[in-house]
Amino acid sequence: MPEYQLTINGKSQPVEAPADMPLLWVLRDVLDLTGTKYGCGVGSCGSCTVLINGKPIRSCQYTAAACVGKTVTTIEGLSEEGTHVVQQAWMEINVPQCGYCQAGQIMTSVALLQTFPQPTDEQIDEAMQGLVCRCGTYARIKKAIHKAAELGTK
Repeated sequence: MPEYQLTINGKSQPVEAPADMPLLWVLRDVLDLTGTKYGCGVGSCGSCTVLINGKPIRSCQYTAAACVGKTVTTIEGLSEEGTHVVQQAWMEINVPQCGYCQAGQIMTSVALLQTFPQPTDEQIDEAMQGLVCRCGTYARIKKAIHKAAELGTK
């Protein structure tokens, strides 16, 4: 089985995995980073979103081999205590109901705020389109993104 040197959450580490194994399964099954969720397996729902070189990527559609030389950030890599500004906003607004999609929503929001520190509703809608929340917390998600932008400028 091939071995890859991957940089995940700021740490370089060897990973043994088949070349075609999705990053999602490397994170969850090989590295025990279970914050990234399996939702649909076809890249449609966004639950498995992680950041690769700062860009939101559906980890169910991206192989571990493709991550060599790149930086991967998962929900666990935002902060050990859950104190990242987006996580703080999520808690303050009480966004999740079931919470299953929230890691993907949060990771996409982090990438959005890196590009647009004070996003408009239209920028939020564009960035977040295609991420599915079965509980329908879209209004709270948008409110939390605005709150994170506010907290990030303090």
